[in-house]
Amino acid sequence: MARWMYPLLALGAAAIVGRVLGAPPFVVFALAAAGLVPMAGLIGRSTEDLAFHVGPKWGGLLNATFGNAAELIIGALALREGLLPLVKASITGSIIGNSLLVLGTGVLVGGLRHGTQQFDAREATRNSTMMLIALASLVLPAAFAASEPDVLAVEEVSVGVAVLLLAVYVAYIVFSLTPAGHTMLEEEMGTHVDEEERAPWSRRVAVLVLLGATIGTVVLAEALVGTVEAVTHALGWSQFFVGLVVVPLVGNIAEHFSAVQLAAKNKMETALAIAAGSSTQIALLVAPLLVLMSLLFGKWLDLVFHPLEIIAVGVAAFVFTLVSIDGETNWLEGVQLLALYLMIAVVFFFLPLHA
Repeated sequence: MARWMYPLLALGAAAIVGRVLGAPPFVVFALAAAGLVPMAGLIGRSTEDLAFHVGPKWGGLLNATFGNAAELIIGALALREGLLPLVKASITGSIIGNSLLVLGTGVLVGGLRHGTQQFDAREATRNSTMMLIALASLVLPAAFAASEPDVLAVEEVSVGVAVLLLAVYVAYIVFSLTPAGHTMLEEEMGTHVDEEERAPWSRRVAVLVLLGATIGTVVLAEALVGTVEAVTHALGWSQFFVGLVVVPLVGNIAEHFSAVQLAAKNKMETALAIAAGSSTQIALLVAPLLVLMSLLFGKWLDLVFHPLEIIAVGVAAFVFTLVSIDGETNWLEGVQLLALYLMIAVVFFFLPLHA
């Protein structure tokens, strides 16, 4: 975790105190959002350091489990509160953020420093296929709901699609653990510990930090979710915008920073793998888990998304494929990815609250 994130821990503590003392919702929301950033970073570093001790094979599996823990926790708590638009937007926002914002920033920084950067086009093709599967999981339930208004049938379809997405994710992990996919696992979800920069934590310290950061994430996420409605009402924001932009930034900024650093070091293949791997995990693991969790909470979460969300993911998947399929990137492509992300953010910022 970068040193600049540690002072944000104090803001997280202030959010908890403010929540207890009845501070204004916007203050608690802002402090909780800031505090969640280092929590996600600590979860990332502790899993990376545990991966160093258990080896890349099982370490990659560990990172595959905890890679998007913050988003899953925030989504589960928002689901419990019935904030379904926020949950759905956080899913699409994380997919879009990783494939456009993270990758775009990395490509821009890396391209400005090193010119054209190259990577394995075969891995890019595999990642693009996963992105298209994610898109299909949004399009098909929406098309079914348009032709069949029965709410129960729509929920049954959503659960069926969620189970199939989990099956694909399991196959993805199993393949990654085989010799043919071992390199992919190391790059996409394995450790990024650079022994020349720092020494990894001991196994015990890493476990304790992981436990503490997970608990801290739950507490801060509850404070964030508990003030969302008041904040969005006061600022005139929609839950779509908060879910699409704010939640993914809070949950992924540590991983974003790591990907950009790697791109700046001319390790574009690993930077691309981080961005694509995180998008894959959101679409094939986090989203279906939230659908199944909704059955326990009695707050049914279907996979019928707002048309703008489907279009945004579709455009992001298409542009991601075009940029990565040739096995090389340059700074102009980074500008294009970032411009598309900002276009989507602007559209959702002005999306009416009743949409």
